[in-house]
Amino acid sequence: MAQAEKKGGLLWKSSASKKPLKEKVVLMYDAIFMTEDPSKCSPRFWEELFLMKVNLEYLESKLESLDGEELMKIKDNINCLFQHCIQALGEEHPIRVVNALQTLCALIRGVHQKNKSTSGFDIINMLMGFDKAELCMKNLMESLDSLLCAEGSESLKSLCLKLLLCLVTVTDNISQNTILEYVMINSIFEAILQILSNPPSRREHGYDAVVLLALLVNYRKYESVNPYIVKLSIVDDEATLNGMGLVIAQALSEYNRQYKDKEEEHQSGFFSALTNMVGSMFIADADEKISVQTNEAILLALYEAVHLNRNFITVLAQSHPEMGLVTVPISPIPTTPVTPLGTTPPSSDVIGSAELPLDADVQTSNLLITFLKYSSIVMQDTKDEHRLHSGKLCLIILTCIAEDQYANAFLHDDNVNFRVNLHRMPMRHRKKAADKNLPCRPLVCAVLDLMVEFIVTHMMKEFPMDLYVRCIQIVHKLLCYQKKCRVRLHYTWRELWSALINLLKFLMSNETVLLAKHNIFTLALMVVNLFNMFITYGDTFLPTPSSYDELYYEIIRMHQNFDNLYSMVLRLSTNAGQWKEPASKVMHALVNIRAIINHFNPKIESYAAVNHISQLSEEQVLEVVRSNYDTLTLKLQDGLDQYERYSEQHKEAAFFKELVRSISINVRRSLAFNTLSQEVLLKEFSTIS
Repeated sequence: MAQAEKKGGLLWKSSASKKPLKEKVVLMYDAIFMTEDPSKCSPRFWEELFLMKVNLEYLESKLESLDGEELMKIKDNINCLFQHCIQALGEEHPIRVVNALQTLCALIRGVHQKNKSTSGFDIINMLMGFDKAELCMKNLMESLDSLLCAEGSESLKSLCLKLLLCLVTVTDNISQNTILEYVMINSIFEAILQILSNPPSRREHGYDAVVLLALLVNYRKYESVNPYIVKLSIVDDEATLNGMGLVIAQALSEYNRQYKDKEEEHQSGFFSALTNMVGSMFIADADEKISVQTNEAILLALYEAVHLNRNFITVLAQSHPEMGLVTVPISPIPTTPVTPLGTTPPSSDVIGSAELPLDADVQTSNLLITFLKYSSIVMQDTKDEHRLHSGKLCLIILTCIAEDQYANAFLHDDNVNFRVNLHRMPMRHRKKAADKNLPCRPLVCAVLDLMVEFIVTHMMKEFPMDLYVRCIQIVHKLLCYQKKCRVRLHYTWRELWSALINLLKFLMSNETVLLAKHNIFTLALMVVNLFNMFITYGDTFLPTPSSYDELYYEIIRMHQNFDNLYSMVLRLSTNAGQWKEPASKVMHALVNIRAIINHFNPKIESYAAVNHISQLSEEQVLEVVRSNYDTLTLKLQDGLDQYERYSEQHKEAAFFKELVRSISINVRRSLAFNTLSQEVLLKEFSTIS
């Protein structure tokens, strides 16, 4: 006994002289990493542990330092720690609850980092033990649900959401995260909805709640029945859906505002000259990639809402004053680390706020306008992989909107007009449009403007074929609605026709390069059929008879491009190569366009000869066109106003799996548990004895 005391004393003296004293919580962690049960020698061990300030870095690094075999030896203690964390969540003392939540975050992340294919252990078994896993997870999810729905601390709710985001994103592929089976069984869907429907909690936690929901909806969505998909598709509560829309609008609007600020900053002064010299973009490349990748989470949430819930379509049209044009008092919030462009929502709920001043001069906006502006930014540059993904997702969302009857009714409503300032890519051959000169028009005009802008600005070597196909499909779906409902839209159709003809010209000019990578005849056929839609049904939806005349004028004026396209497809359809069939389809689709050219060109030449005019004016050509319609013969083409409806599972599954993986990795990287610093929490709970 005396020797043991002596040995103990020597050890204490030795360690004290050579190493700094460890904080008590670290000594307690060390005890957990021994094979012995730490509570054997200290019965109050677990009670004391959750009164200690958590050392996240030490706990995670300790787990990281062990190999799979070493971790298996302390499995019982890990299980015990996990269970005591869950028990502590039910404690009345909030400090215990906070420490338990942070410890769970560290445990889940730390153990998952060891789960490499070589380690040979099961995550669920390592954290909870197979026999206790079901009960453990039931208790955990019930505690989190109670904390999220309670009237209590906002900091606790924030930490609960961060724990859930940590739980969902510990694996790159969330569908391989077996723990999520328990999150499916013990749903927190209602708790998420409660956060979104309640303005104060939405202001604090809406962003995390929306991202969490978007990720949960994507868990094994193609393999089994996901209860979050089922529940999201039938939500009809107006406050909840509006709340979700507000969070998404806010995040996108904040991105738009920051982008505009950066743009203005770079367009002025010496800094502008310097950045132009080095060819810099608006923000550093690394930050730009992070910002777009992070915002994919909000875009995904918007997509799931639009795609799954018919009732959400009405939220797109909910008007509110333009964010960023009104000043709202912002309550002080805990300071957090500076984040890259667009990764976090604004701190105050600018829209839907009771104290928002109603100013007659303030431009009204809605989620759809905010989204269109956002799309016009991310679709400018598709060379970056994340921007390409974002651009594709924006076009998929617009595809779903263009197919929806209610959305179309709102888009085309002539009584609801907006001025939409889309971002336009700087180009040498055109002037920057002045925002003040924009007219108020139905929102479908902004959608068409966005499609025209994309068509005009992406004719390049790295041709984004998939995005072009989606663009043309969106225009086609809008035309089908206009034809069906006989909507005569006052739009500058000539800009669209010109853009489409220039696209055909580009495809022909780069035939060899493009055919090595793409079947350009699919796109050419879609473009030709858009012209066929205008030729066959234009009298039902073009605004005036003169618009129909202008269509013919544009076809005749640019006839050389159609002639060249015909020569190209004729050449390829007579060969026995791989392009024979797709080229033949384009050739047959050109029949009416060629009939128009072959009918009117001789008449125009004859008119010029008789009247001794070398160069006819537009009005003179139009006069010839109007007086020779009667003798023009066109073939009726079937199926021009039919289209295949959007389907995610069969065509887009691979894209969404990759997208969700990218979002999961990014959310995991950006999760900062220390943003809820202990100082803030201690201050919040300082009144508690």
